[in-house]
Amino acid sequence: MKFTFLGTGSGVPAKHRNVASLALHLMNKESAIWLFDCGEATQHHILHTSIKLRKMEKIFITHLHGDHIFGLPGLLGSRSFQGGESPLTIIGPKGIREFVETSIRISTSHINYPLHIEEIEEDGIVYEDDFFIVKTRELIHGIPSYGFRIQQKDLPGPLLISKVKDAGIPPGPVYERLKKGEEVILPDGRIFQGKDFIGLPKKGKIIAIIGDTRLSENAIHLAKGANTLVHEATFSSVDEEIAYTYFHSTTKDAAKVANLAGVNELILNHISSRYQQEDLGQLLLEAKSIFSNTFIAEDFSTFTV
Repeated sequence: MKFTFLGTGSGVPAKHRNVASLALHLMNKESAIWLFDCGEATQHHILHTSIKLRKMEKIFITHLHGDHIFGLPGLLGSRSFQGGESPLTIIGPKGIREFVETSIRISTSHINYPLHIEEIEEDGIVYEDDFFIVKTRELIHGIPSYGFRIQQKDLPGPLLISKVKDAGIPPGPVYERLKKGEEVILPDGRIFQGKDFIGLPKKGKIIAIIGDTRLSENAIHLAKGANTLVHEATFSSVDEEIAYTYFHSTTKDAAKVANLAGVNELILNHISSRYQQEDLGQLLLEAKSIFSNTFIAEDFSTFTV
């Protein structure tokens, strides 16, 4: 999997940071994209990447503040113009349905693909298929705001070719059946069980994406053992009173979550426009003083999980 950060700022667009949006490339056969939040001008930033709207399968919305949703109606319309025909699902807090449907109706936009909108009713599983499970928990913000845990299910173990050869099993379609764990009967009458020739499952990756919040126990729960944690860090630690007043996190708050959750890496996101490029070094040092493997995302940054 891979991230492309399309907007890493907070509140209002700035010259170097657009407002919130993050694309997750599943890197599967379909090259599917999941989008997390869709601030103003998200689709414009997409034009500067290799992302195709028709490949977008799901959009997860953390909360309904404008800097996280104002780009959504335009993106949905453009997906039709660009030939998107496959279904698209939006998952977000209560009210996202009204926002999307009202925007489409009043603007007389035409959506030429199946659009499904699911509102989060409670903490728990919001999506699951054969490969992924997505869980959410409510965070601490001025309005309902959610974090997401994206867990890749364990991948099947590899076929142990050397063991197959040692057993004298000739190559051919039988290898595929063994890989699936099936029983096979060879022409000479020998019987083998596929499970005896399969290695240990490969552990699936875990990603946590934390929306706007104060320091939160639920954020720690969602991030437990994650490979990558993306956490808002709107304010410097010297501005912790402002952060608390506006229901946001500081650099050190995000680092505390990473440390307590035992993640592999932390990516700071949602940086206030009050901080300029020359301030980023100090912001990074604040977080690294608690959790060393920390990075600050820039617009168009990419990270491989």
